[in-house]
Amino acid sequence: MVLARRGSALYLLAWLMLGLLLAGLINAATGAGPGASLLFALPLTVFYAVACGFSSYYLCRAFPLAQRPLGAVLSVFFFSGLSAALLWCAAGSAWAAVCKLLLSEEEAVGFTRPFAALMLGIGMLLYWMTAVAQLLALEFERARRAETRELESRLLAQDAELRMLRTQIDPHFLFNSLNSISALTAIDPGRARDMTLQLAGFFRQTLGLEAHRKVRLHEELVLVERFLAIEGVRFGPRLSFEHRVGEDAHECLLPPMILQPLVENAVKHGIGGLLEGGSIRLLAERSGSLLRIRVENDADPDATGTKEGTGIGLVNVRQRLAAAYGKEGSVHWAREHNLFRVDLVLPAETEEK
Repeated sequence: MVLARRGSALYLLAWLMLGLLLAGLINAATGAGPGASLLFALPLTVFYAVACGFSSYYLCRAFPLAQRPLGAVLSVFFFSGLSAALLWCAAGSAWAAVCKLLLSEEEAVGFTRPFAALMLGIGMLLYWMTAVAQLLALEFERARRAETRELESRLLAQDAELRMLRTQIDPHFLFNSLNSISALTAIDPGRARDMTLQLAGFFRQTLGLEAHRKVRLHEELVLVERFLAIEGVRFGPRLSFEHRVGEDAHECLLPPMILQPLVENAVKHGIGGLLEGGSIRLLAERSGSLLRIRVENDADPDATGTKEGTGIGLVNVRQRLAAAYGKEGSVHWAREHNLFRVDLVLPAETEEK
């Protein structure tokens, strides 16, 4: 409502300026006094501003350029402009007669045929300019609505993507966790209870995440540590986790559950294939305007491993970074002998945009 009132005020202000120009033109062309020129031009201009505004607005909505043939639209606006200009000339003739009653005949504006022809031309030009402005405003509004719909679609897609990621949490992880809990109930009920609470906390935290709201890095680390604590019950001392995060990186924002599939891959394809087990290391640091995260794990050098472009979790991470940051976010992975490494690079944001 405020924007509509502001737009209407600017529209009338523009027409009042045109009225002042018309008054100056009348003063120069007819020799009428400044007061008589203003008395004739300003009310007539305001009247024509209202008539042009309403007429062109409804015609632009009834004949949009994208949905009607160009020739038909131009014809409609040509005859509409001509009709509006003729109406303006008729109103000008009547208003000139009224001005003669208010002023002396010498001071009043003389509505001659040449002056009427000039008003007709100016009226058509002003009507077409108003119509073009209305068309541009409607196209801008249509583009803004399309952009809003696209943004809403992206948010819905991200939410669906996060829900899909939740369903992709390794079913073997849940299956093995329940088996471990079942085995522990007989030999160590306390650890079984702790593992049950950790599993419940992990899924409770994932259910509270929203794809379009980023989380802080230290919150994402809590989720990773819960996941590895559950897996640690199954692997025991075969699984260790180390992390080193720079002080200025803790508060950086990133998409939720962006690290969990990387750690899950490290457990499943890395540590799970080593009889003696291994370690997962997470390094994060802020480098200027970028946040750099590295997840690496020990791996069997003789195993085929996850090849570039074939891991579902890695591809999912790449797509989510592209959707959230475009070309500013990237993920790369590589294998070096007994080590598998994944590097993430994304903008260092500390406040939700």
